[in-house]
Amino acid sequence: MPFIDTILWPIKWVVELILVAWHWLWTAIGLDPAAGLTWVLSIVGLVLVVRAALIPIFVRQIKSQRKMLEVAPQLKKIQDKYKGKKDQFSREAMSRETMELYRRTGTNPLASCLPLLLQMPIFFSLFSVLNNAQKGAAGVGPLSADLGKQFGDATLFGVAPLHDTFIGAWNAGGPWQVMVIAGLMVVLMTASQFYTQLQIMAKNQSPEAKNSPMFRQQRILLYILPLVFVFSGVAFPLGVMFYWLTSNLWTMGQQFLVIRNMPTPGSEAAKAREERLARRGKLTGKDTPAIEAAPETPKTTQRQQPVSKNRAKKQGGKK
Repeated sequence: MPFIDTILWPIKWVVELILVAWHWLWTAIGLDPAAGLTWVLSIVGLVLVVRAALIPIFVRQIKSQRKMLEVAPQLKKIQDKYKGKKDQFSREAMSRETMELYRRTGTNPLASCLPLLLQMPIFFSLFSVLNNAQKGAAGVGPLSADLGKQFGDATLFGVAPLHDTFIGAWNAGGPWQVMVIAGLMVVLMTASQFYTQLQIMAKNQSPEAKNSPMFRQQRILLYILPLVFVFSGVAFPLGVMFYWLTSNLWTMGQQFLVIRNMPTPGSEAAKAREERLARRGKLTGKDTPAIEAAPETPKTTQRQQPVSKNRAKKQGGKK
């Protein structure tokens, strides 16, 4: 589609620039420029640069999703309040209360989706550049026709072409190395995707959020999304699969750091963080849960007892 290609052209140009720059770096170090390993490392470098640039967007998305999960129980109360009421007055009242809830809590249902929408053109451009390069085609920028052909002809370990797929190797009866590498990567992609979602749901959800309908929907997606990699991964070229696997591993590590250092209040991750800070003696008043102050009556009594005895002696002496 020409319109979409026009929009993605500058993004694809930057993607190609990063890919070619990494390829030049590995070649300068001494790796074979036509080797599959050189191009795989270039793909890994490309993913690292792009994902590092998207860290601020990722953090914002996490915060927005956390806020939506926190207000989900209150939102459900409003929905239950007007359940079965389809008159215009009730719909307007529910809308007003919902918007007031969003305003009061500083949440926005679109805020958690916006970062994902901003990432989609970048990831689509990454996929397009790598997919075209697998076919030996020239790119829109620094990826010349010679480099594109070199990428398309590159083989991993000398036996597994980066442009080949599990399905293609299966239908052609080989090489079996492609099927082994592709099958292993599908397993790793599925496992990393599952673990990433699991650590969010198991450690970074408050008790209120776990009782919300949104949490139940996420739990269903926990088992559905990994299946996407199982059925679609077998049709991806090896070069593109290296991109997806590297991206998944980055997301898993990034999610671990976010949950460890920015946990949802009241979640198991938040309690674990408080325990770590307490052991290090770094637990501040902001992190410390409210603790009832110990009564000072015994201390006051201890200080007043000697005074009372002295007064009693003086009074006895006067008498």
